[in-house]
Amino acid sequence: MLILPKAITVKEVGPRDGLQNEKTVISVEDKVAWINMLSETGLSYIEVTSFVNPKWIPALADCYEVATSIDRKPGVTYAALVPNQKGLEKALLADLDEISVFMSASEAHNLKNINKSIDDTFPVLEGVVKEALAEGKSVRGYLSTVFGCPYEGEVDVNQVLRVSEKLFEMGISELSLGDTIGVANPRQVQTLLEQFLRRFPQDKLALHFHDTRGLALANMYAALQMGMTVFDSSLGGLGGCPYAPGASGNVATDDVNYMVNQMGIETNIHNEKLLKAAQFIEQRLNKKLMSHSMLVHENNCSLDS
Repeated sequence: MLILPKAITVKEVGPRDGLQNEKTVISVEDKVAWINMLSETGLSYIEVTSFVNPKWIPALADCYEVATSIDRKPGVTYAALVPNQKGLEKALLADLDEISVFMSASEAHNLKNINKSIDDTFPVLEGVVKEALAEGKSVRGYLSTVFGCPYEGEVDVNQVLRVSEKLFEMGISELSLGDTIGVANPRQVQTLLEQFLRRFPQDKLALHFHDTRGLALANMYAALQMGMTVFDSSLGGLGGCPYAPGASGNVATDDVNYMVNQMGIETNIHNEKLLKAAQFIEQRLNKKLMSHSMLVHENNCSLDS
């Protein structure tokens, strides 16, 4: 009989990964209101913004103002993505709970995304991790293009493992493995996890799936079968990487919550509150969110009316 986890942790990345590629400018007030709504859903982790140069990600130019204006709910970890020392300084001033560093497993994507080679990125991130830990912050790592690269195609698993080893040696407490362009399939997910779980503790790993080809939930189920319990997602399926052509949104938090709850896996997330938060940001973006749960919810509402 298949044994699945009894509970999982869902890490909401919508306010950062979901909004970073949006052309519609969301006001600070609306971002803060949305994050506060997310805090009331039962989510235990919210990535609220990214302290990157606004020239590269204009949608998150208000990072400090947003991070310092939200209501901090006890029991919720508030995190932000940080690319370098300058970004870390602002993130520490904002007093966020967790710092996230990021890089790619493929050389070409790392050059596009960070403007540095992989080997040149290591010392930059090592400095960020060291200082963040010294300031009492936990540090999470994101590794992009784990399952495929828009510029190089397949990425050698040994290269993925090499970069992962380096990140753990720096002192990160968790590594999120990203399917940046949504090319992974369930068999590939399990094959890669078999190798990772031989080297790293299961509770130090997370999965970050994109739904470009409609396989994100299937890939998540494959990871659940391997005992994985931490997953990144974005409400309504918002998101996409500015430096990965063709990448569509993240797996939707509302779809993840529905699926695992129906399977008897606990998340402690209130589905109706999630959908209200999704409706809020949908209205502010002036576009329909494409998660299955939102489409069903809106169809049911129109039938009722």
